[in-house]
Amino acid sequence: MSREDNDAKTFYVTTPIYYVNDAPHIGHTYTTVAADAIARYQRLRGGTVLFATGTDEHAEKVRRAAEAAGLDPQGFTDRVVASYYDAWQRMKISYDRFIRTTEDIHKETVARVFGELMEKGDIYKDQYQGWYCVPCETYLREDELVDGRNCPDCGRPVEEMAQDAYFFKTSAYGEAVMRAIENRPELVQPDTRRNEVLSFIRHGLRDNCVSRLNTGWGVPVPGDEEHVVYVWFDALVNYLTVAGYGYDDERFARLWPPDVQLVGKDILPRFHATIWPAILMALGLELPRIIFGHGWWISASGDKISKSRGKVVDPQAEVELLIEESGCTTDVATDSVRYYLLREVPFGHDGTFSSEALLGRFNADLANDLGNLLNRTLPLVKRYLDGEIHEPGPGAGALAEVAQSAVTRAEQGYAELDFRAMLQATWELLAAANKFVDQRAPWDLYKTGKKVELAAVLYDILDSIRIAALLISPVMPTVSEEIWRQLGLDSMGVDMSWDDCEAGGMPPGAKVRRGRPIFPRIDMDLVRKRVAQEARQEEEEEQQDMITYDDFQRLDLRVARVLDADRIEGADKLLKLTVDVGEEQPRTLVAGIAQQFGPRELIGQHVVIVANLEPATIRGVQSQGMILAAGEKEPLALIVADRECEPGEKVR
Repeated sequence: MSREDNDAKTFYVTTPIYYVNDAPHIGHTYTTVAADAIARYQRLRGGTVLFATGTDEHAEKVRRAAEAAGLDPQGFTDRVVASYYDAWQRMKISYDRFIRTTEDIHKETVARVFGELMEKGDIYKDQYQGWYCVPCETYLREDELVDGRNCPDCGRPVEEMAQDAYFFKTSAYGEAVMRAIENRPELVQPDTRRNEVLSFIRHGLRDNCVSRLNTGWGVPVPGDEEHVVYVWFDALVNYLTVAGYGYDDERFARLWPPDVQLVGKDILPRFHATIWPAILMALGLELPRIIFGHGWWISASGDKISKSRGKVVDPQAEVELLIEESGCTTDVATDSVRYYLLREVPFGHDGTFSSEALLGRFNADLANDLGNLLNRTLPLVKRYLDGEIHEPGPGAGALAEVAQSAVTRAEQGYAELDFRAMLQATWELLAAANKFVDQRAPWDLYKTGKKVELAAVLYDILDSIRIAALLISPVMPTVSEEIWRQLGLDSMGVDMSWDDCEAGGMPPGAKVRRGRPIFPRIDMDLVRKRVAQEARQEEEEEQQDMITYDDFQRLDLRVARVLDADRIEGADKLLKLTVDVGEEQPRTLVAGIAQQFGPRELIGQHVVIVANLEPATIRGVQSQGMILAAGEKEPLALIVADRECEPGEKVR
């Protein structure tokens, strides 16, 4: 459902739409939480907002995953998309439009856009010969490959392709796209990403392949059922579909162009900052106002945390960890994860994700600073003022200046997508309020009978908490609502509005309602001891799993030369290999490496096999051994001999 106003430009913020090959992970969540904070901030200011996100479902790897799962592609995507609906509900994502690329309205828009560009001559048919990464759904130049065969993004082997295809004249718009980025510094952000994009364009844009052969999954090319639209072209058009392009002119005029498009830095240069602006220019449409490429979350080992690299952090697991360690509610734990994601590193930079750092932030920032201020102040109001907020009276306003500074800097942070700076400004206000409690010592004012001064001091503290709740509400919506409730503002019918961020806006007469501590403190010493104990147990288990030299000697590892390789019909992942192991007759092996290695590239390779593995019949083919490959969940590289040796040579 939309919160749009027909009389004004609707603030239009988007995330990229996500491949549905698996459930959402921390990278998806990072982008979506940031977009949600922007949308909530704009609504808090009284603006009309369209916040769009969704799923990208026409990828070839989705079709293959569906086949492997024994499902038709639509049934497979329906099942996975449900995990996105669930994840975004859990993470308090307040999207207005969730678009799926399998929707009829989107497929019609894709066909319309593709057809318009064909009529203009900006899409033409030719022969494609080159390289394609199925996991990343990316066409690649040979000079972009790593070691001549691997994708530069995910590291997996690419596939060589040669087929008729349709191309978009990206090269014809390269100069215009570059000038637009140079003349509008705000268009591509941050500056480091902008410089990368300009360098990418100056390297030379080639015409992009925008179709693939029709395997029964995708939007058919208008007038040519043998081809479907390339998944990235299909995906980019979602921003037009959401806005009503071609089917709702009034809606499109109200929404276009997007105000903020958030994407991960890896999909910025090749797609969102080159192909996307070029498509819009070809259609005669205005470019987005801001395209922001944020950084990656990095593991402790320095690798990107992503599904494509086999490293995944489940946000819900982190929520459950906070609940287990602190005893806080699910809503508070969710808000705390949202806070950590936007507070830990400057938006746009890479950051190291750590569960221990998350717990540390919970303790230091949320329990100690925000929670402690609330927990120590509300009892004083109960004890000294019968739980009711009095008129500020003489002496009030001591924190007004620091509060105004925090509001100004928070507004700047939201405007510049600098969430960390916004939250730092808010926490400086909280720090000033905590210090103010210590300096003014309300308990001493009460003892000495200074009731007017006491009322002014408590008013200033509660007013600062109220302002802080407003500032962080786009990031921590549930926590802000609970603070609002404990301050007694909800019972007075006071709604949250950015216009009320000015100091002195706390309404007298509100009756505070102290609740359970929002952020129960975590005993980090116990956490560290438990983590250390678990690490020792894992080490002991690994030692117990160690084999003896005699066990290893039982393995008959040999070098085998691949004589022939063919795909097994009806099996997407399997290859039938004929190998020479130095015996009278070649052996037949069945290997689950078809998605990573083409049959032609295997012929002639000297691989390593387990020769004394018990034979097994797989898909009607007897497999007499096992080929060795690196990769825990899927094969990433084959174990091969790096020097010439005879087939059958023992590996030891």
